[in-house]
Amino acid sequence: MRSLCSNLASRLRRDQRGATAVEYGIMVSLIAVVIIVAVTLLGGTLKETFNSVQCSVKGGTYTAATTGTTPTDGSCSK
Repeated sequence: MRSLCSNLASRLRRDQRGATAVEYGIMVSLIAVVIIVAVTLLGGTLKETFNSVQCSVKGGTYTAATTGTTPTDGSCSK
C-alpha cells in the first residue's frame, strides 16, 4: 500500500499538464490585451479605411471630411 501511495505521489509531481494549461492561458490573455490596445489605438483609422472600402465596393468615390469632429464624417458619392 505504501508503494502505491508513493508511486501515485511521484506521478502527480511529474504531471505538467496543469502548468502547461496555465501557461497557455496567460499567453492567450496577453495576446488579447495586445489586440485590444492595437484596435483602440488604430480604431479611427480602421473605421475610415473600412468606410472607404465599403464605398469603393458600392461603386462610389469616398471623400473624407476635413472639418468633422470624428474621423467617420465622410461621404460616398457615385
